[in-house]
Amino acid sequence: MITIWPQYLDKNLTLKEGRKIAKEYAVADPSLSDIERAVKRLGLKHNVQKEVSYPGKWYEKSGRILVEWEGTKLELIREVSLEIKNMRN
Repeated sequence: MITIWPQYLDKNLTLKEGRKIAKEYAVADPSLSDIERAVKRLGLKHNVQKEVSYPGKWYEKSGRILVEWEGTKLELIREVSLEIKNMRN
């Protein structure tokens, strides 16, 4: 299982603040529901955990999604981000 936090995809954050992919792939203010819809559209098994906090922002319950994925974490994050971009257009 690979963990995806909304911070990983947020183009408004720096790499130091938690973004994991290049800004060209990232999306603005991704919500947990955006990520969940993208994962569903990609047909991946997942588990949503809404009441957890990203370690860098322990005071804010952003939630996370655990996804079954065979590739690398970065490949998954890019795929999810591109799917969110497709949904928003």
